[in-house]
Amino acid sequence: MELNTLTAISPIDGRYREKVKELAAYLSEYGLIKYRIRIEIEYFIALSRYNIPQLEGIDKEYYESLRDIYRNFTEKEAAEIKKIEKTTNHDVKAVEYFLKNKFDKLNLRKYKEYIHFGLTSQDINNTAIPLSYKESLTKVYFPLLQQLLDILISMSLEWDEVSMLAHTHGQPASPTRLGKEIRVFVERLHSQTAQLKQLPVSAKFGSATGNFNAHHVAYPEIDWIEFANAFVNQILGLKRQQTTTQIEHYDNLAASFQAISRINTILIDLCRDIWTYISMDYFKQKIKEGEIGSSTMPHKINPIDFENAEGNLGVGNALFGHLAEKLPISRLQRDLTDSTVLRNIGVPLAHTLIAIKSIVKGLGKLILNPDKINADLEENWGVVAEGIQTILRREGYPNPYETLLDLTRTHKKITREKISAFIDSLSVSDEVKKELRAITPSNYTGI
Repeated sequence: MELNTLTAISPIDGRYREKVKELAAYLSEYGLIKYRIRIEIEYFIALSRYNIPQLEGIDKEYYESLRDIYRNFTEKEAAEIKKIEKTTNHDVKAVEYFLKNKFDKLNLRKYKEYIHFGLTSQDINNTAIPLSYKESLTKVYFPLLQQLLDILISMSLEWDEVSMLAHTHGQPASPTRLGKEIRVFVERLHSQTAQLKQLPVSAKFGSATGNFNAHHVAYPEIDWIEFANAFVNQILGLKRQQTTTQIEHYDNLAASFQAISRINTILIDLCRDIWTYISMDYFKQKIKEGEIGSSTMPHKINPIDFENAEGNLGVGNALFGHLAEKLPISRLQRDLTDSTVLRNIGVPLAHTLIAIKSIVKGLGKLILNPDKINADLEENWGVVAEGIQTILRREGYPNPYETLLDLTRTHKKITREKISAFIDSLSVSDEVKKELRAITPSNYTGI
């Protein structure tokens, strides 16, 4: 079989490819190769600007031509590098040889041994991967998450005055407002997104075992730590770890995965709440021409978008959990277990994107059903008992909680009439009775 969306083993490259294809530029094999080339080119340019005698003769006009190698990098060129890798059996070395060929064509042959000068492959991987991850968040993940937040904010404002029966432990509880319940998720998502954005995206850049051995022995007069800090922090926009083994610590990367996982958990909570409101008929769903809800029950419109999102968020979190637990652990100065794991960063992020897009789609189908919401409020006058007994406490009425407890537990259904009759029976002033009668399930919604 040829590889296509029907034969792909992973659904993110098969069934869901259209929903996650924007991640390919950053977190695919092609993306990784392109970012490796970008690091190698920018490293060479940085070296040529840093008083390396052998590089002083390079014409600075070549810089943009060099940058065009990664800016105009094609899938065909990526295939060329993979062909070289079949011989080298080393992916980063294949990139180095590809670039040496490019230098020959640019008449930079005399400088090509300064490609990958003094570096180990992890100096490239542990800058290329964090940079590609950072830019995938900045350019794909955060804009999509903000789109969802904007929708939730809009809904919270639109439904701000919609009174709704709350349910704690699955039982009718003190009424709330639908807009406020949506704002709960807005606040939680804002908080966790802010924490995620504050986390530094770290990189390792320090030669074979983190000590600049090769750099120092070749040019002992150069401050290589200063060079590396400027290169990683300023040119690449990452945060260089100062004391490392052959690989980066991955602690901040793990924290980032855990932060996204917390956001996903909040979204699972949102999906389950909306799913439940749909099942309670608080929301109806728009019908799309030609769509079928059930293969056998034609009346059904299933909340599939929220179910799809919940499932994908769960898969994403499982993978983020493994990445966060595994990556910070490496034997001595390095083992290779991080290499194959790092290649999967795009997988949980892709499942997360699929989920968020499903939630956005599902929210767009919702139609508020005020008749059902209001009917539930009217059917549950017992929820005002809390407010009545609290006012009676204020008035010094004897045993107000127990009095209301007797009322609400004795009668199977508390109606407006039973509440009114109860208020009439109280030994309180007419002014207090008027205050108590003003409490209804629709207006007893707090602030």
